Amino acid sequence: MITDKLKQLVAGEINTRINAGTGRVGQGGNSTNPSNNTLDVPLITGIATTVSQSTSDGNVIDVKLSVAGTTLNSKTLREVGLFDSSSNMLQRINFDAIGPIASDATLEIFITMEVE
Repeated sequence: MITDKLKQLVAGEINTRINAGTGRVGQGGNSTNPSNNTLDVPLITGIATTVSQSTSDGNVIDVKLSVAGTTLNSKTLREVGLFDSSSNMLQRINFDAIGPIASDATLEIFITMEVE
């Protein structure tokens, strides 16, 4: 068992690293080897992330990525990744294809992580 305090500290470290980093989206959709350090098929890199750590328990991190439809060029997306300031991939999520996104729309991707 780890204590609530350690959960908060681990979540705080993740929060700090993601806050200093960026998000990326891509078109790859298969599972990723945990040792990979990039998306399978990167499409857009350097997406600003909005990160917040829950103040209630302190072990929940919410991340929001916003992607302008004009940058997607009628592509479909199947993966999103979070990277630290050294371009180390911290998290990758693959999903069923979404898109194409209208050029006048904004795609918002929300990721919630809980340290248990």
